[in-house]
Formats: sequence, structure tokens, C-alpha cells
Amino acid sequence: MGEILREAVTPKFIILYLYVAAVLFVHFRGSARLKFGRQLLDHSGFFAPYNCLMYMFSKVKLKPFGKVSDFPELSPLRENWKTIRDEAQALYAEGHIQGSDRHNDMIFLAFYKRGWKRFYLKWYDDFMPSAKRLCPKTVELVRSIPNVKAAAYTLLPAGAMLGKHRDPCAGALRYHLGLITPQNTDACKIWVDGEEHVWRDGEDVIFDETYVHWALNDTDQPRIILFCDVTRPLHFRVLRGVNHVLSKLLRVTKSQNVESEKVGVLNRVTSSIVRYKYFLKRLKKMNRSGYYAVKWLFISCIVFFVFGRGFVDTFSG
Repeated sequence: MGEILREAVTPKFIILYLYVAAVLFVHFRGSARLKFGRQLLDHSGFFAPYNCLMYMFSKVKLKPFGKVSDFPELSPLRENWKTIRDEAQALYAEGHIQGSDRHNDMIFLAFYKRGWKRFYLKWYDDFMPSAKRLCPKTVELVRSIPNVKAAAYTLLPAGAMLGKHRDPCAGALRYHLGLITPQNTDACKIWVDGEEHVWRDGEDVIFDETYVHWALNDTDQPRIILFCDVTRPLHFRVLRGVNHVLSKLLRVTKSQNVESEKVGVLNRVTSSIVRYKYFLKRLKKMNRSGYYAVKWLFISCIVFFVFGRGFVDTFSG
């Protein structure tokens, strides 16, 4: 018994306990949550320890919706929203705000099935060449705000809904600026942890996308906004440095507006991942019980391989 207890407090198990505790904290944070089985395997679960660190040392209050006034550097976007809108209208009219049919945009892969579309200005890297060419005024406005790490025009079509989800990393907050939105109705909106925001032309909002959130456009008009990831303000320079390094690493998820633009490393293998996911979906459709049995057996084998051999050695000894 003593050997088992000693094995249970070895560093690898302490890491496991801390990871599980972080996932549980993320899962029960707020009033809206995903199913626990999904949360356990969700990308926001994998990032849970890092996100807990971001929450602990955040300079802004931990609420679903923040105050845009806490980010005065973003005011040029709101003040120039008509300029940004005009370039968005031109892009939309010319068909540049579009989905990805090349399976090289893993971050938003599920959204494309709902008709969601985008045109990237930047994505945790330099500005896209196509954005510099097609919407130069918006690019310059965004460039003047260094803590905007990613920006895009995004379109939610008429009748579309984006299901409940969490974004993976708490190192940034999400900023929306309404550009072309259904007016005289409250039927086009986003919920963050159950609290709702209705998009309006020229109005902005900032929220913590690591809370469960979802969106609906229950109108007959498309909705176009400026979508930005803004660096979360943090206490302590070392944590700001760590967050900066992670934001640099996120360039591996970079996608493209046109075929000539470079794609991040992770998205280069997305097509293979998509084929694997389609295989799993076919298996799930044919035999749901068998799918979950195989899935959890695979996960159990990994956990046993990493953490269980010590117990086996203890008993065999």
C-alpha cells in the first residue's frame, strides 16, 4: 500500500492531478458549459492549465463581456467604422469574403459547414498580402494597434447558427465591431455564457471567448463584422512575455485568402486530419456504441501507457 501511495505522488501524477483540476475549473467556469466528455477532449481542455494562469493574473475582470473603455487603443476602429465598412462592402461585392473549401483552416472548420465566411487581415503574423492590396485603409488602422494580434472580416449568413463552443486560448480577448448588420431587429446576436449581445452597425463589444458562446442570425440578411483578437492585459512582465511567445506560435494555424498566400504548418496537415475525422464520423454513424468504445479504449491506453506502468511495476515488485 505504501508503494502505491508513493507512486501516486510522483511528479507525473501530480502533473495529471493539476491538469484534471484545471479542466474541471474551465468546465465549471460560468453558467454555460459543454458536456464533460466533450470538454475533456476539447482543445480548450488541452489549454486549460495555461488558461488558468491567464485568468489568475489577468488585469481585466473575469466576466463574459468586458468594457471596451478598458481598451482605449481600440477607439480608432470604432471612430472609423464607416471606412472599415466601405472596404468590407467592396470585398463582399467582389466575392472575397468566402469560406475555405481546401480544408486548410482548422480553427474554423466547423463554422464553414454553417455558411460562415471570412477574409483575413492578419492571423498572429504579418498582414496578408491580399489584405494590404484590397483593404489598405483597414490594414493601416489595425496596424496602428499593436495588441491586435489577429483580425478578419467575418460573415454570418441569413438563417445561420454557430453552436456552443469555447475558443482554446485565454491569452487574448475577442473584439467585434458591427459593420453590416440586420437593423430594427434583435434576431442577430451572440450569447457569451448565456448573456446576449445584438450586433449593430458602428457598435463594438469585447468578450472572453473562453467562456461557452454561440451565435444566431435569425434574419434574411447577412451579418458582417470586424473580428479581432486583442492581447489580454496581464500582471507581471514574465507572463506577458510567455503570452507573447504563445501568440507567435499560433502562426502555425494561419490560413489564406488566396491560393498564393502561405499556410501555417498545422493547417498544412489539416486535410489529413479532416479525412481522419470523416472516417470517425462514418464509424459513429454505422455503430455509435462501437465508436465510443474504441474512442475511450484508445484514450485509456494512452493514459495507462503514460501513468499506469508505475503501478504495474509496483504490484509486480
